[in-house]
Amino acid sequence: MDSTLPEAASAARRRKRLTNRIKDDLRDLSVQLSLLNHQVGSHLDLRDTDLECLDLVSRYGPIGPTALAKRAGLHPATLTGVLDRLERGGWVVRLPNPSDRRSVLVQIIKEKEAEAAAMFSGLNSAMDGICAEYDDADLVKIADFLQRTSRAGRTATDDLAER
Repeated sequence: MDSTLPEAASAARRRKRLTNRIKDDLRDLSVQLSLLNHQVGSHLDLRDTDLECLDLVSRYGPIGPTALAKRAGLHPATLTGVLDRLERGGWVVRLPNPSDRRSVLVQIIKEKEAEAAAMFSGLNSAMDGICAEYDDADLVKIADFLQRTSRAGRTATDDLAER
């Protein structure tokens, strides 16, 4: 009997267990980040969706409302309510778009951006410590994995939105 068959089956089982562990750990991470965002939002008096949109404006802004709605996966009318709340709270401003005066761009208020960022300082410090334990080659692989996983999530979200 060929001894490589049991070894191959054993390796396949190990690989499947490891892949399932990664998927489970990503689900746990998703829950923990959601809980953290909820706590941050509570401290800043922001709804979860408002905080998510604020983060998107921080990372991709100044950004037009249509582009922001698409990135956030929100209906434009829903986004209008979010932007109204963020503007009333002093988090963002709507500015004329210099390349098209008929439209606006949403920009975060820098002082408020720092206030929100401070709420994540504990996680950021912990992440710096975790990353310090890996060499550059490992970090490149981890970054690649996370980017590809994020793209897969975005694709799955878009596919569900089209149904």
